[in-house]
Amino acid sequence: MTSKSSACLLQLPWMGFRLSAFTAPRSGFRPVIQNTAVSAHLAHSSRRSLSSNVKVRSYLQYMKRKVISPPSPPYTHVCQVGDPVLRSHAAPVDPAAIMGPEVQHVIKNMVKVMRKLECVGLSAPQIGVPLRILALEYPKKMLEESSPAVREARGITVQPLRIFVNPQLRVMDGRTVQFQEACESICGFSATVPRYLSVEVSGVNEKAEAVSWQASGWAARIVQHEMDHLDGILYIDRMDSKTFININWQAYNE
Repeated sequence: MTSKSSACLLQLPWMGFRLSAFTAPRSGFRPVIQNTAVSAHLAHSSRRSLSSNVKVRSYLQYMKRKVISPPSPPYTHVCQVGDPVLRSHAAPVDPAAIMGPEVQHVIKNMVKVMRKLECVGLSAPQIGVPLRILALEYPKKMLEESSPAVREARGITVQPLRIFVNPQLRVMDGRTVQFQEACESICGFSATVPRYLSVEVSGVNEKAEAVSWQASGWAARIVQHEMDHLDGILYIDRMDSKTFININWQAYNE
């Protein structure tokens, strides 16, 4: 599939795995230097160079933090696995605060990051804010990048921007389907994940208006993926572990 990814949900440009021709692996060992004096000198120089580089990098980082204070949430980047915010249970948003500047800033930043990364879904915890807010969008441009066969097989359709605050999920069709799925919070990897065919999500939008939407196909997958983020669940918790891959594995062999 040639469609772009979600910041959370990524869509891969292929539906299966390709096996490349076998080539003998290159040795991971370096040639042994027979001259012990030369070997000792090179080893010492290498350690000294490495130590010097580490000190320089650490000092530069120290000075950078002194001059420029580190960013604070909501971030303009996506948090990566290991960040505790991705494993926390997001807190409900106070309905009275939805139209306030803080929550509106979070929502606008989510949309900005999602579109910058050409994603199809994003949750507030992914930009460092542990609140129950999610966004999704599947623009026509992305749809046109996928083949008709892929669109039909995965149930991909154009979806306008939708914001859900304090969303609730209800399963409409309990049957599941498995497709490759990935996440901007686990960059560079993908795995097969089972998801329900159809769900209903309800809550309020960015204008504090009550909204409800029945999603099926790929849109339902996006919703379920982002809802998981609000409960501290990542796709790796639901994946078929045998399908977990580095999506750039072929490039490492070239």
